[in-house]
Amino acid sequence: MNILLVEDDKTIASGLEYSLQQDQFSTVLCHDVASAKKVIAEQLEQFALCLFDLSLPDGSGYELCKMVKGQSDIPVIFLTAVDDEVNVVMGLDMGADDYITKPFRIRELLSRIKTVLRRYQKQPQAKAIIELDHIRINTLEGKVYKHGDEIPVTALEYRLLLIFVNHIGQILSRNQLLEQIWDVAGDFVNDNTLTVYIKRLREKLEDDPKDPTFIKTVRGLGYKVGE
Repeated sequence: MNILLVEDDKTIASGLEYSLQQDQFSTVLCHDVASAKKVIAEQLEQFALCLFDLSLPDGSGYELCKMVKGQSDIPVIFLTAVDDEVNVVMGLDMGADDYITKPFRIRELLSRIKTVLRRYQKQPQAKAIIELDHIRINTLEGKVYKHGDEIPVTALEYRLLLIFVNHIGQILSRNQLLEQIWDVAGDFVNDNTLTVYIKRLREKLEDDPKDPTFIKTVRGLGYKVGE
């Protein structure tokens, strides 16, 4: 798969390019907005994902994201400095799919890239309504119902629930869940936080949270929903 990488710091760019290629990605590297716009105009259909630094010497990743999303539904991930975090919502509103703050661990970035790519690959098969036992999920509206009544869930609870229902009948280990779920700031969710969110979901969705039948514990292995 080809990735368009736009990063003006040549040291960071070289390291990222090397790591991506070691993970079997092909890369096209640009160091500024001007060269990136030329590549987008001429070669966008060749890329599976775009990785844009938010602050560039002749503009910003916002411009590039807007250009990409105006031409194609290709995922975009922003690389940002800590000071840029408050502005990331602008990029997300433009259609960007994720962001990661510098400095970051390369394994974390690779995990995010693969998660976003999996999400795009699954989109054609996504169902508008998911029904399982007494739970119904309207994915177009982002709403969850129990026995026909709407149940309020947080963004992270909803994300965790979707992970479960997208793997019906499969046992998901805690590590597998942690790899796929992020908090609203884009940070890793730790093991203790995962425990809390599973408990909250059970309290909202189970008829008897102390004897769960929807989100089941498979002792020593993890959790599963459905048979």
